[in-house]
Amino acid sequence: MAQVLEFKLPDLGEGLTEAEIVRWLVAVGDVVAIDQPVVEVETAKAMVEVPCPYGGVVTARFGEEGTELPVGAPLLTVAVGAPADGGAAAGAAPETTRSSSGSGTDSASASSSADSAVSSEYSGNVLVGYGTAGPAARRRRIRPQSPAVANPTPNATAGSTPTARATAPAASSASARPAAADVAGPEGPVPVISPLVRKLARDRGLDLREVRGSGPEGLILRADVERALTAREAPVAAEAPVAPAASVPAGAPAASAGERIPLRGLRGAVADKLSRSRTEIPDATCWVDADATELMAARTAMNAAGGPKISLLALLARICAHALARFPELNATVDTAAREIVRLPSVHLGFAAQTPRGLVVPVVRDAGTRSAESLTEEFARLTETARQGALTPADLTGGTFTLNNYGVFGVDGSTPIINHPEAAMLGVGRIVPKPWVHQGELAVRQVVQLSLTFDHRVCDGGTAGGFLRYVADCVEQPAVLLRTV
Repeated sequence: MAQVLEFKLPDLGEGLTEAEIVRWLVAVGDVVAIDQPVVEVETAKAMVEVPCPYGGVVTARFGEEGTELPVGAPLLTVAVGAPADGGAAAGAAPETTRSSSGSGTDSASASSSADSAVSSEYSGNVLVGYGTAGPAARRRRIRPQSPAVANPTPNATAGSTPTARATAPAASSASARPAAADVAGPEGPVPVISPLVRKLARDRGLDLREVRGSGPEGLILRADVERALTAREAPVAAEAPVAPAASVPAGAPAASAGERIPLRGLRGAVADKLSRSRTEIPDATCWVDADATELMAARTAMNAAGGPKISLLALLARICAHALARFPELNATVDTAAREIVRLPSVHLGFAAQTPRGLVVPVVRDAGTRSAESLTEEFARLTETARQGALTPADLTGGTFTLNNYGVFGVDGSTPIINHPEAAMLGVGRIVPKPWVHQGELAVRQVVQLSLTFDHRVCDGGTAGGFLRYVADCVEQPAVLLRTV
């Protein structure tokens, strides 16, 4: 007795609402075990292997590699309780129909047997949106869809696009039953999964019951909220006079010419975060040149003494942690809803890392309590994990201050954008030999430019300047760190 179950893209946490299919790990006809990874997806934060909570035979896959799916969209269907031979998938539909269309005792016993089979082939682990196996009455049987709807990837039409194939199942599923918003009614639950979407609506005073979701089964996505806000805040846009179209010189390239790169996944998340930082944070930048000769000599001496090698980034992190202990105003965030500055008790230091996927900011937890050796080891671990694309959302969130060593790109200075919702970022340029007045005489010294970009709401220039000057003093005279903080 087989039952075809639909496995949808689960909520991957951290407010993520969509994911891009990077690589399928199973094909139609494959036998999958409970909790076996079936697809590798890329979210705005990390690469994730998604396990299927069902065990059985894969009967259909929805979406090709490179397709972006919202949370709740179908990923694949599995014939549960079928024998592990090639005919399992074909026999799933008739058996399911007979078990659900029977009557009397025979129908009840068949249903009970099928539920027992499903229960034995269901994971006890928790995926958000699935949970653990519950009573049979709470599980929903999904009838096998027609080939036009459940379009397996291997049999996809050659001329169709990945987007069309990915959206067909979701569209037909939504049309087969009322939208969740309609079912809920004015007093029912609001079909929202993402806490990010709820917060955006709450902050802008939007009632989510007035928003019609465009996601599967009426799910409200961030794009739906943004459209509603745009429509509410610009009601007279349609009445504005239309300006005459500017004349385009002959031979000029059309507006659609050129390569178009979608802002999605990690690149889209970075764009959204940087835009939000520039929009919400009134930032300012100050900078200073510092003689790093003594710091470089101290690092050389430490590494020559034996033991694990100490990285320059680890020494700079130690300096930042000491400076933040003296100037806690910069280890903070701003609660705009409560109009409060929140000073944070621990230093969780983010650092900018360039990877093949783009710029990411892994976070070193409790950096203020770590030794130089521990910081070096953690920086190395997170950097390697980032290059492999295996950082978890926990590795990329919760930072309170960011250290940006853009000197590795061969540049001296920069005015970085603050990593929202933090309050400051220290930038470090390249360390190069330059003429410098040392002890009253002109000499060639190792010079570095330090810059601090800070949220002007949390402090004024005096505090920011004091922080940066202390950092520069520690770079020039590392023995300053031996003083009591």
